[in-house]
Amino acid sequence: MEESRRPRAVFMAFGTKGDVWPIAAIATAFACDQQWYHVLFITHLAHQTLGMHLEAKNITYVPVSTPPVLAAHQDGNISDSDQVSFSLHKKIIQKEHRKECLSAIERVFGDCPSTEGDFIVINFFALEGWNLAELFQVQCVIAAPYVVPYSAPSSFECQFKQKRPLLYKYFHEASANTVCWKDVMHWMWPLFTEDWGSWRSDCLNLSPILFTDPVTNLPMWHARIPSPLLLYGFSKEIVECPDYWPSNAHACGFWFLPMEWQFSCTKCREILSPNPYTCLVQKDNLCTDHADLQHFLTKTSSPCSPIFVGLSSIGSMGFIKNPHAFLMVLKVVLETTNHSFILFSAGYEPLHDAIQLICGASSKSNKSWKFTCNEGGILLFNDQLYCFSGTIPYSWLFPKCAAIVHHGGSGSTAAALRAGIPQIVCPFLLDQFYWAERLCWIGVAPEPLRKHHLVPERDAAADIDQAAAALSRAIKLALCPEIKAQASKIAERIASEDGIGEALRLLKEKVPINP
Repeated sequence: MEESRRPRAVFMAFGTKGDVWPIAAIATAFACDQQWYHVLFITHLAHQTLGMHLEAKNITYVPVSTPPVLAAHQDGNISDSDQVSFSLHKKIIQKEHRKECLSAIERVFGDCPSTEGDFIVINFFALEGWNLAELFQVQCVIAAPYVVPYSAPSSFECQFKQKRPLLYKYFHEASANTVCWKDVMHWMWPLFTEDWGSWRSDCLNLSPILFTDPVTNLPMWHARIPSPLLLYGFSKEIVECPDYWPSNAHACGFWFLPMEWQFSCTKCREILSPNPYTCLVQKDNLCTDHADLQHFLTKTSSPCSPIFVGLSSIGSMGFIKNPHAFLMVLKVVLETTNHSFILFSAGYEPLHDAIQLICGASSKSNKSWKFTCNEGGILLFNDQLYCFSGTIPYSWLFPKCAAIVHHGGSGSTAAALRAGIPQIVCPFLLDQFYWAERLCWIGVAPEPLRKHHLVPERDAAADIDQAAAALSRAIKLALCPEIKAQASKIAERIASEDGIGEALRLLKEKVPINP
């Protein structure tokens, strides 16, 4: 078939929206630039909305059934039996996930004798792709919108040297432009610490240990592969790229999604009608269904612009155990300050249910909590908290806000940096702690909030008052002249960067693209 002879570019990304969608933006740019390629995107079925955007650009969307994240108990009180049950459940899902990944890649490469010009791009949560690239002998590229979200255990190097001395020597004797110890320590170490061996040997017929001969188990001294291209979706103005990183790691600039992907409302998308590959909005009005949101952002009764609050997928990951307490923290801050908030519930149903409950209760009480319910938003607490269940592009929203309160996700961080507004960060896991500390270090945010300062687990008045006091202090610090000025300065420095364009340029330069 003619289709089978086209070179293939497979993008494989797993995780939450912030992990997956930026990789899809690169895949889209590549598909538009290299139209003779058959471009495929492998990710979770849960991202089927993304699949519609990809297929509109002639990218084959290949879903796997496994969930983006497994939410375990986050309070540390899990029983031994529950821990065993969760571990077993995780192993079952992992086995099915790898089986589906193998099946998907076999359908792409299994029937074609030549893989010339083919390559695979993976994110850090799709390490199956590295092993499958080895199996089908295609080049593998790593792409991530953030710095490696975890580091090797402190004992890793010592144990690796003791357990695999010849392989340790193999990596240390490698030249800088081939896979060496820098690559292993920077991002490759999970390929040696996680349970890959049985899958590689039993299902892929590969050596159970990377870079070793399947018969002798000795390092493959004769087979030195180049250091893989590692694309990072952040700005060098924000993140330092030290000399101890692998030689082929590149900071491209932030990877902003195509504007058309960021609307939950078709009418708003049509009205704003942006260029599909820019983050700049051509018009400034939302549709009539969301006029209440536009009014909230521009009303003259407030002394300053509203503050955005958004925690993205943190709720679905199990970290917002008491949505009502979270809303009560915002209420206390509203009562003790002159601020107003706009809250995105991000599709987290327990939070949305808590909003609806307060909305209904306030309408029946004697208190003067004014509220309105519209198609996409709910006003609470005397019209000072606007809760929105949809999505609007941050590039449109953030310049209309005084500051943002968020979890430290790479997407929220990048959008606020580009908008030039202060940030208040409450990190929960992985790279979020890095971003929270980095934003404070460069002067665009105060010290990070602790989890209980934003999402207390109890409704106790003391807990809510303590959290509200901490959030109020953080907002006051964030809105000081020094931080506001620094945020504007940083925005000017990164304004000209084109992260997606740079990633595309590096792909075309570093990977043997087949014309």
